[in-house]
Amino acid sequence: MKERCRLDVYYPAKPSNAPVVVWFHGGGITGGNKSIPAELKKQHLIVIAANYRLSPKVKAPAYIEDAAAAVAWAFEHAASLGGDTSKIYVSGHSAGAYLTCMTGLDKKWMGKHNIDANRIAALFSFSSQAITHFTVRNERGIRELQPVIDEYAPLYHVRADAPPLYLYTGNREMEMTGRYEENAYFARMMKLTGHKHTLLYELDGYNHGDMPRGAFYLMLKEIHKK
Repeated sequence: MKERCRLDVYYPAKPSNAPVVVWFHGGGITGGNKSIPAELKKQHLIVIAANYRLSPKVKAPAYIEDAAAAVAWAFEHAASLGGDTSKIYVSGHSAGAYLTCMTGLDKKWMGKHNIDANRIAALFSFSSQAITHFTVRNERGIRELQPVIDEYAPLYHVRADAPPLYLYTGNREMEMTGRYEENAYFARMMKLTGHKHTLLYELDGYNHGDMPRGAFYLMLKEIHKK
């Protein structure tokens, strides 16, 4: 925890009720490091980029707990940084998007910090796994192409009262295995359960690694509109 449970904060020189984005990096929950995305700079946003513990040094749910702790930190400190606590958004790419969805949909993780996950203004998921993450399955000796939906799957926690959910993926033929289809089913089940604000975007021409380019544009458009 001393090594990984760290975060960086980027904020305007004169913030005034600025929106806050908590950003989680990708890397399969086995690698990667926090960084402030260039696309989020100079946007009158406060950006909190957080690390989390990695497998195999830890196993589920340690990294989900770390993600929830970072979001809780944002709620506790945003006002002192000039941020608006009613406009705290959570986002991430790949593994970071998975942590975004788990933090926002399974209310028990934020509940451990006495924060209602529904206070999150929106979840912006950049190519998340919707089924149980392949690293969680690997920790259990389950092969990558064996689908599992359990408590560690965002799909398991679909609910009508969740924060607005924006699901972005690359082109279905260029994405990682089944990533678009997972998100399409995720979006369908959210809508069927009564959720009123789930949107799914497939970014033609983009693969898993470069799809954030288009997704950042769409996310910023929504945040500034709000």
